[in-house]
Amino acid sequence: MAVALAVTVWAALGIEFTLAPLFTDTLRGQRIIAQFLDPDWSYVVRVLPAWVETLSIAVVASVVGCVLALGAAMLASRVTAPGTVVYQLAKAVLSVVRSLPDIAYGLLFVAAVGTGALGGIMALVLFNLGIAAKLTAETIDAVDPGPLEAADAAGGNRVQRAARAVFPQIAPSYLSYCLYVFELNIRASVVIGLVGGGGIGNVISVELSRFRYDRLAALVVALFVVVFAIDQLSRAVRRRLV
Repeated sequence: MAVALAVTVWAALGIEFTLAPLFTDTLRGQRIIAQFLDPDWSYVVRVLPAWVETLSIAVVASVVGCVLALGAAMLASRVTAPGTVVYQLAKAVLSVVRSLPDIAYGLLFVAAVGTGALGGIMALVLFNLGIAAKLTAETIDAVDPGPLEAADAAGGNRVQRAARAVFPQIAPSYLSYCLYVFELNIRASVVIGLVGGGGIGNVISVELSRFRYDRLAALVVALFVVVFAIDQLSRAVRRRLV
């Protein structure tokens, strides 16, 4: 606790942390706060195509990312990897993929393919790959060895062994991870949109540059409702799966 306190104090002093602006600059933001407290609810409906695009980006990225993650997880588990070299290489690649946040991938792919949904989807696919593959690989490591031994005794090859003895055991957890990734994508797609990845995040970026805080307030509240509803639905489905 003493070390944690010392590090906290050191970090606060290093960035000259102070709460003074909360009291000295509040009046300066009165106009902005007033607009936030008077949301333009009609604008939420006017940008309905952007909401649909955000949902579409999340769906496509989740499906593609989770399919790729299943294959990567098979290579990144000692149970299903064809050899130690492949296992170590797959683990290293997944570690590198997880090292960058979603917004970094967004910046890279928007620069590579231009603004729009494609860049956002590609960014989220890599973001999903790192998360879903890690969770699935850890689940594969913990499977019951009995069915694996039965598949080996029956002369099954690696593909048959993975399909018949491994996947049935991990299927509920894997589908749960896919739904969890979809939840993350709804939120992450907004962040990706802020850097040009399409969807409602792009709309938020434009309205922020126009200083239309009344529209921003409506979009933020609507986003909270959408994310909360999807989280609750996904959580209920995941509880039934596991």
